[in-house]
Amino acid sequence: FILYECNQPLVPLSKELKMIRDYVELEKVRYGNELDLHVDIPEESNNLLVAPLLVLPLIENSFKHGTSHVLEQPWINLQITLKGNMMLMKLMNGKSRESKTGESASGIGVKNVEKRLELLYPNKHDLVITNEEDVFIVKLKVELESMPDRANDLNKTIPAHV
Repeated sequence: FILYECNQPLVPLSKELKMIRDYVELEKVRYGNELDLHVDIPEESNNLLVAPLLVLPLIENSFKHGTSHVLEQPWINLQITLKGNMMLMKLMNGKSRESKTGESASGIGVKNVEKRLELLYPNKHDLVITNEEDVFIVKLKVELESMPDRANDLNKTIPAHV
């Protein structure tokens, strides 16, 4: 996925979700029973398209901060749902009370996701990051394109005589 699909401006959401599921499975192997992990990612993707690796930095960030050894019981909850052309993600993880306030919210991964969302989905997304004393919450809502819609856009740019 990373070698081939990422060079495309948009990829089928089904492939993006599979890549996320695969990443989570690798992390499960890494942490085993040390991590309380709850994941709900749909199998169906409604023929939607998404910018590749759009949310992976947020998920990586969650594993980085939600699995800290100073936490008594590390935990992560990841839920992705689809409503029409909208993808909704809620990502929560525990965090150490000793961690610096705002540390997770101001990291380069989060900033890069914010910039990509502004560039690729202007006025079509809502990203809310909540950094509480012992929990970090990311809520993302993105309006995605469907494959038929994208095909119509592509047909408009091709001259009729070609």
